[in-house]
Amino acid sequence: MSRPLRLEGEARASALAELIALGWGHDPARDAITQTLRFADFNQAFGWMTRVAMIAEQLDHHPEWSNTYRTVTVTLTTHDAKGLTDLDLAMARRISGLG
Repeated sequence: MSRPLRLEGEARASALAELIALGWGHDPARDAITQTLRFADFNQAFGWMTRVAMIAEQLDHHPEWSNTYRTVTVTLTTHDAKGLTDLDLAMARRISGLG
């Protein structure tokens, strides 16, 4: 399976603008996007992570993440492309749609 190429130029600028509007932040040092979410409690945070894990398996694209009680921090980047790709966009859109 071929992996997506790193986003460049206008496609990259447009993608970053969309993701920032969805609540994601950009880490330029890693060319990654990140988001921290807070839930009512650990059970809700863990349930959300389980739903994201199913999406990750479907897309074959797995997030870097951490969980502390009710807080989950997610980072997306495509390591083999050394930056953001369409795969990160697809994952971020799906995650953002979970609400």
